[in-house]
Amino acid sequence: MRPDVLATVSLMTVPGVPLLAPGDDLAAAVGDAIERSGVGLAAFDVVVIASKLVSRAEGRIVPISDAAPSERAYAIAAVTGADPALTEWVLRESERVSRVARGVLITRHRLGHVSANAAIDQSNVAPDRAGWIALLPLEPDQSARRVRAALQARFGVDPVGVIVTDSLGRPFRLGTVGAAIGVSGLPALCDHRGTNDLFGRTLEHTETALADQIAAAADLLAGQAADARGVTRVRGVRWPVTEVDPGVAPLLRDPDRDLFLGKWP
Repeated sequence: MRPDVLATVSLMTVPGVPLLAPGDDLAAAVGDAIERSGVGLAAFDVVVIASKLVSRAEGRIVPISDAAPSERAYAIAAVTGADPALTEWVLRESERVSRVARGVLITRHRLGHVSANAAIDQSNVAPDRAGWIALLPLEPDQSARRVRAALQARFGVDPVGVIVTDSLGRPFRLGTVGAAIGVSGLPALCDHRGTNDLFGRTLEHTETALADQIAAAADLLAGQAADARGVTRVRGVRWPVTEVDPGVAPLLRDPDRDLFLGKWP
C-alpha cells in the first residue's frame, strides 16, 4: 500500500448475544445477533469473541470447591495468600509455574499463554454462582474454526476471520490488553522479513502479531466490567488468504527461547 493512500478500519459491537449456558450453540447465537442487529458480515470481516462466551457455552464454568488442594497448591498458596483450592485450579490449568510472590502467581497455561493465575477469572461468571470460576476454553482454535465455518455458511461470505480473545497481562508493563487465544481464517502472525521499507532496505526481523492487534482493538469496545459487549465485528483488515489455518500457535514463543519465563520449584 502506498503511504499516500487513505486506510481505515472500523469496529462495531454486536448487540444481543445472550448469556450462554453449557450446551448452547455459540455459532448460532453469534449469527443470530449479527442478523438481528443489522451489523452484517462481509468478506474479510473479523468476528472477535470474548473467551468467556466460549467458556460458558462449552461448560468451562466450574465451582472452585471442585478441586481438592494438593500439597503443592497449599505450599504456593502460603506464599501468595490465595485460596488453596483456587491455586489448585491454576496448577491444573498450567504446564509450568513461572513466578510466585505475595499476591502473584504467574504460569504458562497449558495452551501456551503466560498469564496470572492461568487466566482463571471470577468476574462476570454467573449472578447466582458465588465461588465459581471461568476457565479458558479447552481448544480455542477449534472453537474459532467451528464459529467461522458456521458464519461463512450462514452469510455466504468468504474469507471471514474469527478470533477468541482474553485479557492478558504483559511482562514489565502494567495493565491488561486483549490478546488472541484462538484464531481461524487469518494469520495470527504476519512475517514481513524479506520485504523492503520506504527506502529499499530489506526487513530482517519484523513480524507483526495481527491477531493480537485485532484483539486489542476489539478490547477497546468490549470493556472489562458490566459492559456485556462480548462480540465485535472488525472491518477493513486485509490478509493473504491460504488453505493453511494454523491457529494461534505461531504467536507462542518456545519456552526454551523465553528469557522471561522462569521456573518456580
